[in-house]
Amino acid sequence: MRIQNLKTSTLHLSDWTLQAEETWCVLGNNASGKSQLAAVLCGEDVKGLVELDDAPKNAAWVGFETLQSQYEDQLAQDESDFLDRQDHGSTGLELLLESGATESEAREQAQRFGISALLDRGCRLFSSGELRRVQILVHWLSKPDLLILDEPFDALDIQAYAECSALFELLVKEGQRILLLVNRIEDIAPWVSHIALLQDGKLVAKGPRYEVLQSKAFTEISTSVHKPMVHLPEPPKTDIQVPDPIVRLIGVCVNYSDATQFEGLDWTLQDGDHTLITGPNGCGKSTLLALLTGDHPQCYTNHIEIFGYRRGSGESIWDIKRHIGYVSPALHRDYRVSCSVDSAVLSGFHDSIGLYEQPTLAERTASRQWLALFDLEAHSTRPFRSLSYGQQRLVLIARALVKQPPLVILDEPTQGLDDLNRHLVLACLKRLARLKRTTLLFVSHRQDEHLPLFRKRLHFEVNTVESPRFTIRKLN
Repeated sequence: MRIQNLKTSTLHLSDWTLQAEETWCVLGNNASGKSQLAAVLCGEDVKGLVELDDAPKNAAWVGFETLQSQYEDQLAQDESDFLDRQDHGSTGLELLLESGATESEAREQAQRFGISALLDRGCRLFSSGELRRVQILVHWLSKPDLLILDEPFDALDIQAYAECSALFELLVKEGQRILLLVNRIEDIAPWVSHIALLQDGKLVAKGPRYEVLQSKAFTEISTSVHKPMVHLPEPPKTDIQVPDPIVRLIGVCVNYSDATQFEGLDWTLQDGDHTLITGPNGCGKSTLLALLTGDHPQCYTNHIEIFGYRRGSGESIWDIKRHIGYVSPALHRDYRVSCSVDSAVLSGFHDSIGLYEQPTLAERTASRQWLALFDLEAHSTRPFRSLSYGQQRLVLIARALVKQPPLVILDEPTQGLDDLNRHLVLACLKRLARLKRTTLLFVSHRQDEHLPLFRKRLHFEVNTVESPRFTIRKLN
């Protein structure tokens, strides 16, 4: 395949040849144009000049954008209002069969991909990492001549990361053509033979792996990542009194029709005890956070005390949410309203998806300051959904932090961020912890995000239907 002339709103590529026997990785920062490149190769209607020789006839793209589209399709098919139970969406097996595979083939490859346990579960019960693995298999089963993997390792736990990378390498050896798109240097897989560096829509280097890794352009990219010192905007004045403990759980359990996710959880979160939550995909980390925010229906059938309120005692959900800043993959998926970037940040003051109240001058000032901190001020009037996935994530992080509330819940917040923006976000959290106004709950699979500021750790071990297990331990 040869790209002779590709000019779109964000891409300007020319004279790039990808031979069939080569496996390419494109490394690019947020908003560099990787997703638009994937869209072009998949034949989507992209405005601009596109000249391709020997273009793939059946390219399949798996990325955050395609996952969002699939999620919205599932919402459109939700039949909970017509059933005597909650509709959890298509099962893993039903999704695999949509690829055209037979049931026996789907089950065989699900075992190979390590997702057999998901075949009979509704996809809305999948964790982000589980959904990612299922979607990769769905697209591979469609037998594409080019499989585009856009940030395939984000949201995967350490074991799943290693397993998927090994499986992709095996697929390449079996003849599957793969194009890998990543925004982090460490995600350049060892099985790629060629690398292209994409910056601001242009290729600054391309060629065999060893040549590019020794190039001046790669050196500049790898040394540009730093750990910045940040000064946070002043928080708005508030009369909120923070009780201690902030959270108390007694004997909490989560049951679904065919499984118990976890049970017997006793846990107390004290003011100032920044806590790291870890464990493999699907163990219940996001479920626990949804219980705290009130976004999980079983929060009212458990003994949960938060900010002095007992869940289910007649409290208003807004009495609790005004104390909390929150960002997660689920919130990102659900933030589907038509609003500007500035409105998305301002909605953090009102705990809403979209902005429905007139913001004050102080709120507007704080919003602009947070957007400036994340280098997004120039995009403030743009539609939120017009930004790249990584830029959207930065906006939602600003939304979570804009009021600097007593509790900030961050579920894999750096998902989709390049190295530079990831370090910027972590620097913000370090500064926030030093100010001693906010307690942090942080979920991450990345070892380099297990910061010293986290004084405690809630670790979920691998759980099974027969014996759900968890441990709670302090970090040394």
